[in-house]
Amino acid sequence: MNMYERYMQRTFELAKLGWGMTSPNPLVGAVIVKDGRIIAEGYHAKRGCAHAEAAAFENAKEDVRGATLYVNLEPCSHYGKTPPCAKAIIEKGISKVVMAMIDPNPKVAGRGVAMLKKAGIQVVCGILEQEAKKLNEIFIKYITQKRPFVIMKTAMTLDGKIASARGDSKWISGEASRRYVHTLRNRVTAVMVGINTVLADNPSLTARLDSETTRDPVRIVVDSKGLIPPDSRVINEESSAGLILATTTAIDPEKERLLMDKGVRILKADSPGGHVDLAKLMDELYKLEIDSVLLEGGGGLNAAALDSGIVDKVMTFIAPKIIGGKDAKTPVEGEGIEIMEHAVKLQDISISRFDEDILIEGYVRGDFYVYGNR
Repeated sequence: MNMYERYMQRTFELAKLGWGMTSPNPLVGAVIVKDGRIIAEGYHAKRGCAHAEAAAFENAKEDVRGATLYVNLEPCSHYGKTPPCAKAIIEKGISKVVMAMIDPNPKVAGRGVAMLKKAGIQVVCGILEQEAKKLNEIFIKYITQKRPFVIMKTAMTLDGKIASARGDSKWISGEASRRYVHTLRNRVTAVMVGINTVLADNPSLTARLDSETTRDPVRIVVDSKGLIPPDSRVINEESSAGLILATTTAIDPEKERLLMDKGVRILKADSPGGHVDLAKLMDELYKLEIDSVLLEGGGGLNAAALDSGIVDKVMTFIAPKIIGGKDAKTPVEGEGIEIMEHAVKLQDISISRFDEDILIEGYVRGDFYVYGNR
């Protein structure tokens, strides 16, 4: 690892400190180096707060004039909730800017680089670019495709079951895996389940972590007929996040009014078959500035999500247990494929351990793929 990569790696570490707090903004960290040593660091801590570059300047205890600024995303060049960072970099007298990637936001998209170069600042771009894209995969999908980044998370036994034939699923995965799921909930903007999960498990869908920065995701329940019980935990348990019921015009008007009185937001996305149109739902979630969705559905909703093409990433925990039974639930139901050639293919696979469980992650081939060849 060379000097550029070492300092860029540090910007990634700083950027991750903003996980779950910056949505729908990107994760950004900045490092200021002068005479071979780091003199200041900063990161974007929360939407509306100072950008990483501005935070680093604020933290500097000495003159930054002539220093090199490392940042994992191109400095912005437009006025938003905060002033443009490229302008601040020029005014502070930074001599060189090293960045990982160009900002895909059409409001920036190279304009920051152009502004810096016009001011005579040396610019180096593309350092650890693939890692930078993975770090901000949610932001890239959201800003370029105008839809949330969807992660389909499942937990299954060694023989591919998510519950026994009678529906019991507590617990398939171990404590370490379940704790990591709460970390994921804290990082994403929304978590989504189907009505069958609510009826079977009555979950609260909150993020239970011992951290000052823990916040609950927006809860989304896909319920085409409006069957959700008014006394469900997801409706009544106190949470800092709202609840969205994704339904259709088939919902009973009186039930709809009752749920709205309880603070539930109703989104209707009808499909010709009478189910919730998940693609339309994603368009509506984008309008609400929901940039990421953790799908924790059962086999039916997972199948519908894959069929509709909304899934970007799959995370599957595999526990060393065997349930058996031809009627036991599986992660993906529906009609399935007829020949193996038509299977949903994942790429860029990674495998990790959570005590006895194994987590396999991969990206779905499709219109959006952030790591190069589609």
